[in-house]
Amino acid sequence: MSKQHDIVASQDNANEYDEDTIVNPSANPHFEDVLAARLSRRVALKGGITTAASALLGGSILSACGSSDDSPAPAPAPAPAPAPQPAPLKIGFNAVAKNKNDLVTVADGYNVSILHALGDPMHFGDESWKDDGSETADSYNRRVGDGHDGMYFFGLSDAGAFDAKRSDRGLLAVNHEYVVAPYGLHPAGRATGAARNATEVEKEIYAHGVSVCEVKRDATGTGMSMVRGSKYNRRVTSATTMDFTGPAKGSAQLQTLFSPTGVQTRGTNNNCANGYTPWGTYLTCEENYLNVISRAAGDDALRSGAKEVASLNRYGLPQNRKSPYLWETAGTADLFARWNSSVTGAAATADYRNTINTFGWVVEIDPFAPDSVPAKRTALGRFNHEGAWPAEAVAGKPIVIYMGDDSRNEYIYKFVSKANWDAADVGKGMAAGAKYLDEGTLYVAKFNADGTGNWMALTFGANGLTAANTTYAFADQADVVINARIAGDILGATKMDRPEWGAVHPTNGEVYMTLTNNNEANRVPPTSTPTGRQAKPDAANPRYYEDMKGTASQKGNPNGHIIRWKEDAADVTKLTWDVYLFGAQADAAADVNLSGLADSNDFSSPDGLYFDKRGMLWIQTDDGAYTDITNCMMLAALPGKVGDGGVANAAGGTQTIAGAKATSDTLRRFLVGPKECEITGIAMTPDYKTLFFNVQHPGEESTPDWNAKTFGSYWPANQADPTVKKRPRSATVVITRKDGGEIGI
Repeated sequence: MSKQHDIVASQDNANEYDEDTIVNPSANPHFEDVLAARLSRRVALKGGITTAASALLGGSILSACGSSDDSPAPAPAPAPAPAPQPAPLKIGFNAVAKNKNDLVTVADGYNVSILHALGDPMHFGDESWKDDGSETADSYNRRVGDGHDGMYFFGLSDAGAFDAKRSDRGLLAVNHEYVVAPYGLHPAGRATGAARNATEVEKEIYAHGVSVCEVKRDATGTGMSMVRGSKYNRRVTSATTMDFTGPAKGSAQLQTLFSPTGVQTRGTNNNCANGYTPWGTYLTCEENYLNVISRAAGDDALRSGAKEVASLNRYGLPQNRKSPYLWETAGTADLFARWNSSVTGAAATADYRNTINTFGWVVEIDPFAPDSVPAKRTALGRFNHEGAWPAEAVAGKPIVIYMGDDSRNEYIYKFVSKANWDAADVGKGMAAGAKYLDEGTLYVAKFNADGTGNWMALTFGANGLTAANTTYAFADQADVVINARIAGDILGATKMDRPEWGAVHPTNGEVYMTLTNNNEANRVPPTSTPTGRQAKPDAANPRYYEDMKGTASQKGNPNGHIIRWKEDAADVTKLTWDVYLFGAQADAAADVNLSGLADSNDFSSPDGLYFDKRGMLWIQTDDGAYTDITNCMMLAALPGKVGDGGVANAAGGTQTIAGAKATSDTLRRFLVGPKECEITGIAMTPDYKTLFFNVQHPGEESTPDWNAKTFGSYWPANQADPTVKKRPRSATVVITRKDGGEIGI
């Protein structure tokens, strides 16, 4: 997700969406408190010792009738030669230095090229990007959208089917999270005023969502380019019709003027991270959808009762709340009016009071079927979905997907399918999605003080999730998944610090998740008493310190960290956990730089995560704390496993369990991005020879001069020629090795 979702608008700041705002009022323990309690009972965690056993081969001699007792015994058969073992995975590039350059700086020996950027046409018939914002709103139904974020590469066979082993041809699905500053898709940025321009808003609606495009390697076998005009090229936008599936389909809470029966809606919005399925479909995840949804003053009194109002407030939509984008102010046409989630008609079927409930889902898209209807898979719950990361599919076992609710003090979830995986379902598209994603169990995590954890089922009729509950009277399973946050409150789930991207290790199954940062507005010193939205630092988020950015003081945990956990192989409801890696400046005090980072690998605000199939972990940053020293970056890592570290005393006096310290062999900076950007989204071809990543919002923080054409960044136009000066655009980047080898090693 982007660090900046606040939009310049003529409205009270209190009405703007603030991703730091805590909307979880429950008294559930914070993960920090749990880890502190654990450490008071255990001095250290020690890793297990694995011993290898060897077998001795022998032979017995049977004497045949009349044989000589002194006949020589036959020689034993030679032991079979051991199978060759793959060479240990090693990081094979020299670290990139921190820098403030206005370009992508990658390790020596690698090529950088641009696949596509905001406004590039995906089909013939539309003009190429002209750098003046003159492209029509309608053309964005056929152009690459804005705010590139999560993505995935799907190999494409010659027959047009999913081929998980194909690398030279594929479909690349890319999220377009939001329209980013300085709003270069408009002629001179975004117009000011309390009411939005309809033409601008229409363009923005179509610039959100997802793009799917065919990509091919060039004749040299190294570079990759978009196939313009491919029949697979497709846009899914904030206006695309979508089906609801699973337990919430047809719920009264999803009824709108557009779909009085509550079985469809329009649009997917603020798509941050992503996921994929083993049958070959794309999962895009709706996160900061509050950027585009408003609710009128006095609306509480028009609602059905306290239960409905509690749901709205728990999901961050109080009455008299204006959205930062103000799309609902662009006119009375349905395209705009539906962003007002207020009571305006006689019934829910006559207005868009339930718009808020139609967002916050995991959306499945079949990239191989351009005419297929995307589906919001409601069994996976509604919240600020950062992403949806599957565990490795195992024949005869359920599909497991991990998810984080990217907001302060929210929860971590997983979904376990009812159906067991059958590889025969590869390529069956949305039908396979219905089989595996519409029925199953949604769990929320509770981390216990002894280092264990529990996955608690969010199932109607169990664990107090009933109509008799005095906190929230659930009506059915649809009510549970629509209000998954409230269900988690009731079950006592552990509050987490903004769970962002996750990644599952391909060989040991351990799950990693980034906790990007915290600040003094939310985190008070350990000796203080938290009030309101604040939280006291404890061991899972243990650091409280001051970090200087130039002359500006940053207090709290401005550099962030990564946690991880291991599932119990015998019990789907149990886990064990520890803390992995801490972001810090290399020269920070030892109790801040708990992971021992050096100049070759120090970083701040980890966000994107991705394991390639070899087991190399890629870490991306979305930072505002260390950007006086360096732009955002991507690093390669070779992590150990849960429990490979020990007890450490963090800045501020709180004990924690830190993973093994990083070294230049286990963590190394691979690239640094251009000015004022976020590095996000990553995909790799199956042969590991092409890596894709996204640069989002270059030049976001600077005020442009549209007449003089001066911007905070001129990327990507200046990547090949630093003298080129054009407006900045979000874009997808292609990385290859100059010698054609595998990336990273």
